[in-house]
Amino acid sequence: MRKFLILSFFLVIKCFGFAQQLPQYTQWYMNQFATNPAHAGIKKCIDVHALYRTQWVGFEGAPQSGFFTASIPIHIRRKQYLSARHGTGFKFERDRIGQLEFNRLNIAYASHFNFSKHKRLSLGLYGGIVQFGYDPSTIHTTETDPSILNQTSTVAPDASFGAWFNDENYFLAFGAQNLIPFQWRNIGIDARSQLHLSFQAGYRYSVNEDMSLIPALNMRVPMKGKTSVDLNLHWDYRNLIGLGLGYRNTDALLAFVSIKLKGQFALIYSFDYTLSKLQQVSKNTHEVSLRFSTCKIRNSGTASCPLF
Repeated sequence: MRKFLILSFFLVIKCFGFAQQLPQYTQWYMNQFATNPAHAGIKKCIDVHALYRTQWVGFEGAPQSGFFTASIPIHIRRKQYLSARHGTGFKFERDRIGQLEFNRLNIAYASHFNFSKHKRLSLGLYGGIVQFGYDPSTIHTTETDPSILNQTSTVAPDASFGAWFNDENYFLAFGAQNLIPFQWRNIGIDARSQLHLSFQAGYRYSVNEDMSLIPALNMRVPMKGKTSVDLNLHWDYRNLIGLGLGYRNTDALLAFVSIKLKGQFALIYSFDYTLSKLQQVSKNTHEVSLRFSTCKIRNSGTASCPLF
């Protein structure tokens, strides 16, 4: 058991020190504001999201992540029909893997520029703090090793940038996270946060007035790690019921289901089936989220202010 714990620790440090340091969410498409501040206030109504993700169920020290976000439009009298709109919001995010824990609190601001009724460019910033902690209490070694047994906690500034462009039936997005690097104290000499880039795209194909198909792509690019790509296909029925399938190149098959509850609430569940060698100890990852929107529901069943 001791050898297993020590090996797990060094695997965690390697993964976080040189690869993906930010949590990845299977439901990224339904929670764009969580990773892209350009979505702040993009709708004319308030959106509140809460999500919890437990990865590799049954694997000791496996990642557990979650967030709570609120996207809020700023209502200012517009001088012209297509003049810029503004939005704000906030995000609290918690991510834990093994002995490492990250807590982030960010405030967002975004400007939305319309070139026509449907063509829109949005630019946004997240600014806040990140608290990084390392607790070695569950690490047991035969000899005292100060390089892994020093408890630490660091608070540092945090910032992200996001850009979003959409027309009536497609979107393109870019994000840059961890813009302010900081060193992880007492954990080696090269343990530090790294810049992460992301690219998203999607297209809505209307099957008929009630149904749509939306293929979407999410590419995450850590500066010192393997690029992760999600390919998703979502089926939507009148913005009330959604189903989806997906594939992640690094390790998983994905499945989604979303249901509107009483018009303004939505419950979303997703499941990852592990394809990598980790399936020998864990095949399952679960993600569940609850969303509330002040957007009213029309008699047709579609939302009055959908993103598309």
